[in-house]
Amino acid sequence: MRARITFSKQGALRYTGHLDLHRLWERAMRRADLPLSYSLGFHPQPKISLAAALPLGFSSLGEVLDVRFNAEIPTEEIAARLKDSLPPDIKVTGVESVDEREPALQTQVLSATYDAHLTEPVDGADLMRRVEEMLMAENLPRERRNKSYDMRPLIEILNVITESDGEVWLQMKLAARDGATGRPEEVLDALGIEPEYTRVERTRLIFQR
Repeated sequence: MRARITFSKQGALRYTGHLDLHRLWERAMRRADLPLSYSLGFHPQPKISLAAALPLGFSSLGEVLDVRFNAEIPTEEIAARLKDSLPPDIKVTGVESVDEREPALQTQVLSATYDAHLTEPVDGADLMRRVEEMLMAENLPRERRNKSYDMRPLIEILNVITESDGEVWLQMKLAARDGATGRPEEVLDALGIEPEYTRVERTRLIFQR
């Protein structure tokens, strides 16, 4: 059985890396006595696949993983068993059965949405101007790991949100395909905003239909 689990990741677990999160899920499923499938070979690995790595320090409302079990289990039972086996900062928000013939989960991700709340006061009009200039640019040359790339095609949506109480924050939709992944902290840096003065949350992963 192939099951797809959606979950939120909050609190201190924002600082849990991708590999550690993978191990956390393996331990939780074993504690929940779920019949995990493992790969063959000298070092069997649980068949758990996270859709997309979440950068350290980011919280999320919409993480997704696929897991394979050795038996058919009702999806509501999977959720119930996991409830007491996961740390409080991870909440399962949905479980569904998935066709085994579907492509790997990671290959289906197209983009991701983020909310970036600013922890320092900012001039909303000035930020709006900077965002408009960024969106009007034909290209935005940047460097990542000593390699040049154009950030502009990776920004699908970038909005400035101003609340009634004056709070200003950013909403982003960035490409998340293999070899073409937009990173919120790089968008913030290009806008002249220090990423450490923001709270970034991934709100949704968008998949191929």
